[in-house]
Amino acid sequence: MLGPAKRKPSKIRSLRGWAIDVLAEAHAIRECEDHGWMRDRADPHARERANSIARQEPPPGVSPDAASAAILEVLGSIGDTCPECSPSKPIARAAGLWRAGHD
Repeated sequence: MLGPAKRKPSKIRSLRGWAIDVLAEAHAIRECEDHGWMRDRADPHARERANSIARQEPPPGVSPDAASAAILEVLGSIGDTCPECSPSKPIARAAGLWRAGHD
């Protein structure tokens, strides 16, 4: 019988980058296919998975509480739409948007 899957260690340079990686792995955020901006999927189950990963497997030297706080901070800074997509789509929150490959 197989045990629970372990995350492979990644070479993330910042706590924010680590949180974005965990959120993407949990499918809580996704990348705009056209422009590369990260978008919040607003999936409560995916958010719960990301928070669980943060608490159970925080990065080296980071407490579970700090890792969980980083997840929440990143979620609070990512909108649910891409700021470069058509204006007919809802407008994303502008503060703290993250673009893929920029961390």
